[in-house]
Amino acid sequence: MFKVIVDADACPRACLQVLQKQKKVWKYRLLTVASVDHVIDNADHIVVGRGSDAADLAVINNTVRGDIVVTQDWGLAALILGKGAYAISPSGRIYSDRNIDFLLEERSLKAKYRRGGGRTKGPSARTSQDNQRFEESFLTLIGQASGAKETQENDENES
Repeated sequence: MFKVIVDADACPRACLQVLQKQKKVWKYRLLTVASVDHVIDNADHIVVGRGSDAADLAVINNTVRGDIVVTQDWGLAALILGKGAYAISPSGRIYSDRNIDFLLEERSLKAKYRRGGGRTKGPSARTSQDNQRFEESFLTLIGQASGAKETQENDENES
């Protein structure tokens, strides 16, 4: 059984509701991680301190190959991919080896621009289409994770 781990400090409630709904169908473990400043309604929840990377470290430490992580942090997503796990943003973007380098470069360029006094646009207000896109992308990842898990188990049985 795989886990779905949520970097819950900045995850919209609508995404958590989708994850809780799909948990009933797919029977995965849903683990949420957030700082003490956030109240998350989930029985399997890790509370971390206020440190800037505390939640990220807890997510990384609880992730194993084949898990799915929900995060909007591109740096965390890159680390998760490096562990052989899957990553998705609350907007439904599936992070992959094909797009993560571009996203990290974009993040770096925007940070440099802001340090120089520039202003960048924040996220748009969440819509029902965002929720639908998240659920569709999440189901795609569940299919990939389930298929990879079966392949891995078959390979282990043949050894």
